[in-house]
Amino acid sequence: MTAVTQIGPAGLKAKMDAHQPCCLLDVREPWEVAIAAIPGSLGIPMAEIPARLGELREAGEIIVMCRSGGRSQRIADFLVAQGFDRVSNLQGGITAWSREIDPNVPEY
Repeated sequence: MTAVTQIGPAGLKAKMDAHQPCCLLDVREPWEVAIAAIPGSLGIPMAEIPARLGELREAGEIIVMCRSGGRSQRIADFLVAQGFDRVSNLQGGITAWSREIDPNVPEY
């Protein structure tokens, strides 16, 4: 089985700056996304992922994120178990993104 790789906020920012194609999958609840989000991310709440796998089949590289990295790690592991082979977890989630990359993104 393919292992989930970890990517830090700086690594994600470098990919975004280089326009490297990836799907930034935000698995937080809609109310959380309304508070803080990374532009261009795809919001699918964690509980909806199993029913919406078809939306991700053609995504290529997927970087999963949540608030601090726990939920996203579980979903990343789930995606790998479902046959996705290019899956990473955003270490520290949007909280780390706010602290390290964009302090304009609110912490909650």
